[in-house]
Amino acid sequence: MNTNNNNIVPSFDDDRDESLKISLEKVDSVPNGVLVYLNGYIDTYNSNFFQKKITKVIETGFINIIFNCSALNYVSSTGIGSFTSFLKMLRPKGGDIVLLEIQPKVYEVFQLLGFSQFFNIKDSVEDAIAFFKNGAPVVESVFPKVFACPVCNKHLRATRAGRFRCSECKSIIAIDEKGQVSLG
Repeated sequence: MNTNNNNIVPSFDDDRDESLKISLEKVDSVPNGVLVYLNGYIDTYNSNFFQKKITKVIETGFINIIFNCSALNYVSSTGIGSFTSFLKMLRPKGGDIVLLEIQPKVYEVFQLLGFSQFFNIKDSVEDAIAFFKNGAPVVESVFPKVFACPVCNKHLRATRAGRFRCSECKSIIAIDEKGQVSLG
């Protein structure tokens, strides 16, 4: 991982929170890229700390952020709000976020709140780097896509690939980059 976060973002390690440890690693193969390791949890009490830390990373000039969430064992709705605010900061600057190795119970919170479709979720650092190198996959012609829920036939609209819940029957539905729908 990383030896000293201050070498990447000046004074990053000046304040700490035991409930959420954050480590940084520069990603040289991604322009203005940084890998952020999250260890612990993000809730109402520490989300302000989390937001300040990542805002500092963005202000340093890192606009392509990969969050490694393998050691992140809980995220509240407030924490997801933090990720959303980072997207709002980064996208106008031409940047983006990739979330890596999300634990199932954390991913479920993203899904339940309807946010899983807004984030690029990848399984490996290599996939995340490929995403930034290649840009977003050019399949925009498929989305937005209107389709029928495979369980209750309610008409739903997907703006991008991902997993989400049917608003009618609450079934989890997956839609891939080609627009193929399946129970997820």
